[in-house]
Amino acid sequence: MSFYLLARWLHIASGVVAFVTLWLPLVARKGGALHRRVGWAYVGAMISAAISALAISGWRFIQAPGEQPMDLFFIYIAVLSAASASMGVRVIRTKARTGASTHPLDVGLSTLLLCMGLFTEAYGLRMGVPLLWGFAPVGILSGLTGLWYWMRPPQDRMHWWFQHMAAMVASGIGTITAALVVNARHVGVEGLQLAIFLGPTVVGVVGLNLWTRYYRQRFARKAAPGPAKPSGVNLCIPNECGQRR
Repeated sequence: MSFYLLARWLHIASGVVAFVTLWLPLVARKGGALHRRVGWAYVGAMISAAISALAISGWRFIQAPGEQPMDLFFIYIAVLSAASASMGVRVIRTKARTGASTHPLDVGLSTLLLCMGLFTEAYGLRMGVPLLWGFAPVGILSGLTGLWYWMRPPQDRMHWWFQHMAAMVASGIGTITAALVVNARHVGVEGLQLAIFLGPTVVGVVGLNLWTRYYRQRFARKAAPGPAKPSGVNLCIPNECGQRR
């Protein structure tokens, strides 16, 4: 079996796993065992799909000049999805940080994503490919947001929660868009229908904004001071009283 064929089958298998496991963490209890396990399955599959996509599309970008726009799109999607998924994991692991992070993985992936987004935008405008220039801002914004997040001290207590959500949504947008582009012709969509392929971006961004607003209000209510505790009355939360001394 050739290297190209092996990479192709690895990409197909990884892509299917990533697409299937993308949805459950969105509805599962956040931080629960199911959320973590399925989330790890998604991240692993997404990184595998990204590496194989880079191998396939990178080779084709060099060997088949006529297919360069689509090959660049898949290279860009691979970087977007893998970098965003990796950031989603990193923000959880570094949630206790109190200063800026200069770790090469943190700053490097965000910088790579920003550069890929800018290159894809410029290439798409020059070659007149709407799919490229229309979708490139997702990576540009994600890269800038990542650098802004890592190169400053945390701005609020739950910073990691919101950045984790944003990173995983960006990765999911890349996964769904790639699946649409690859399979569009099988369901009767011919050509690059920009409105269809930008659909996941619109839905993802709107959903993320609503989700962020909901959790900010929820965390604000939890952080708000409650009524004064009456003298002589024990108001401990069940299962926690025995832990306080």
